[in-house]
Amino acid sequence: MAGLRTMKRRRRENRTDYKARRILLESGIPRIVVRRTNKYYILQAVESNEAQDKVIATVTSKELLKNGWDAKMSGSLKSISAGYLTGMLMAKKLKKGKYIVDLGMARTFTGSRVFAVVKGLVDGGLDVPANEKVFPSEDRLNGEHLKPEVKAMVAKVKEALK
Repeated sequence: MAGLRTMKRRRRENRTDYKARRILLESGIPRIVVRRTNKYYILQAVESNEAQDKVIATVTSKELLKNGWDAKMSGSLKSISAGYLTGMLMAKKLKKGKYIVDLGMARTFTGSRVFAVVKGLVDGGLDVPANEKVFPSEDRLNGEHLKPEVKAMVAKVKEALK
């Protein structure tokens, strides 16, 4: 029974894709780790040296509250618009550089929330390889599908981050 192996714990728990992680680490390029919780987005810029990860910068969508996001709308800090603005906030914090995106075990499909974050990183000025076809539409990024007061708030925060 040489072919059977015990699965690593983090793989069993659907928390780590070791094959994808190895490919990301072998590239030698710092990565931006994107995670979505039940309430927020968490972005971390991470450098790896001999499989030892070092966090350079961290941003959460909770920080949008300091940049003009209405506290009454704090339940929408995981929306597509919030993801886009969180990506822009991370790009503003990092200023410049080449990064690759680590989406982890997040389900990826065209127009999904995690790609809104990537679009924010790209629009914020970071050099991130990404296919434009997978990004959500501009209307969704700008909150056109939301209530008028939320749409106005998204525009205000976007202006504050520029």
